[in-house]
Amino acid sequence: KQWYQRRVAITAGGRGIDAMKAIADAGKKRDISIFNKTIAEYDDELKKDPVVQNHLKSLYDNLLEKNLVRIIEPYSRVQIAHVAETISLPYEVVEKKLSQIILDKKFSGILDQGSGVLIVYDGSESDQTYTYALDTITHMGKVVDVLFKKAQKLS
Repeated sequence: KQWYQRRVAITAGGRGIDAMKAIADAGKKRDISIFNKTIAEYDDELKKDPVVQNHLKSLYDNLLEKNLVRIIEPYSRVQIAHVAETISLPYEVVEKKLSQIILDKKFSGILDQGSGVLIVYDGSESDQTYTYALDTITHMGKVVDVLFKKAQKLS
């Protein structure tokens, strides 16, 4: 009886387990094309469960983001079409994800949609003016407080 139960457990979970192994392999290799092929191959097993779907979407977004950043890092200016061709994804998908990465400040650059170019900036040099202004206001507040106390002693 135990032998039969183990055999049923192995055959019942076999394809689902294979799907998870393939997804893990794609994640480990950071290969979005393997990930997409696995999703297509194991569509029934992976899309039934909403929790699994949510995790797969998150993993896909993470893989796509890391792959795009890796591709565009060496450039100061790169054609979006070249990035899309390199990663084997549609132009619109790549453009949308690049704009999201820029808006989330995970990468510094701008998309020139007229010419289809991504212009990459070297690091994000933040403007310190706001920080300096806040420091100045804080110090001025302290000076005013000290002067107010001295004026009270004189009166």
